[in-house]
Amino acid sequence: MDKFSAMQAFVRVVEAGNFTKAADSLQLPKPTVTRLVQMLEAQLQTKLLNRTTRRVTVTPDGAAYYDRAIRLLGDIDELESSMSHAKTSPRGRLRIDVGSSVGTLVLIPALPQFHALYPDIQIDLGVSDRPVDLLSENVDCVLRGGELIDQSLVARRVGELQFLAAASPDYLKRHGMPRHPRELESGAHAVIGFFSARTGRQYPFDFHKDGERIEVAGRYVLSVNDSNAYVAAGLAGLGVVQAATFMLQTHISRGELEPVLADWCSEPVPIHVVYPPNRHLSAKLRVFVDWVAELFARDDLMQRRSSLPRVRR
Repeated sequence: MDKFSAMQAFVRVVEAGNFTKAADSLQLPKPTVTRLVQMLEAQLQTKLLNRTTRRVTVTPDGAAYYDRAIRLLGDIDELESSMSHAKTSPRGRLRIDVGSSVGTLVLIPALPQFHALYPDIQIDLGVSDRPVDLLSENVDCVLRGGELIDQSLVARRVGELQFLAAASPDYLKRHGMPRHPRELESGAHAVIGFFSARTGRQYPFDFHKDGERIEVAGRYVLSVNDSNAYVAAGLAGLGVVQAATFMLQTHISRGELEPVLADWCSEPVPIHVVYPPNRHLSAKLRVFVDWVAELFARDDLMQRRSSLPRVRR
């Protein structure tokens, strides 16, 4: 038995919650993963997992073994990363997850620079606005905006987003320019809704001015759960949007969208690179996190340093 492979398989089953997801993340057939775990249990002469048709749970002995195995696998990864070649030429596969707009507008256009620096690193990039379970989906890190909900995760703050309300010229021609946030709740105006892919909760608009804070739900004819679709709906004239300035700047400069209620601001939203606490920060992940931090530091729209985009006349 390859004890190292068996240990990796066991750890992935525990983190993924079942053999199918573990096999997919390891890129192995499910029977192979099952056999590795069975052989490990046989050699240890103890039951590590309780299996039913619906789920897999860890036995007390399995939980203790998992804690030690995670540390041991981390030590091995650290040993390999400490070698001079690994430091200067990190290699391997990274599974990264990023929000739709950040991925499309910021990260992907800059990835040729990263590949030029680190040609031996392969990136599997998940692009969506859905919440991701880093452990069960075997994700190395995620890039997400908003306050951290799971305080057990390790996070590095890399930027801060400024939000702006905007609408298409066609929409404003039909409905007029709102002068106060509360007008978005009247029958004269519509907003584009945005709802959580996990809970279905609608997110309100957020406005601040002179110490006053107003949350606006607004009436919508369309609500979406993807940021690229959200901006597309605004461009189509379906209502007012409130989105990060990096998502709107190009459309505003082209005259495709116009700022709305520009004298009202919104709370800045932090953006973090997040990774699990029990994952060793390998050389390949470390250089990616450092590169992303530098990429965002150079972008004024990711640091809330710039003025609002201007409409082309």
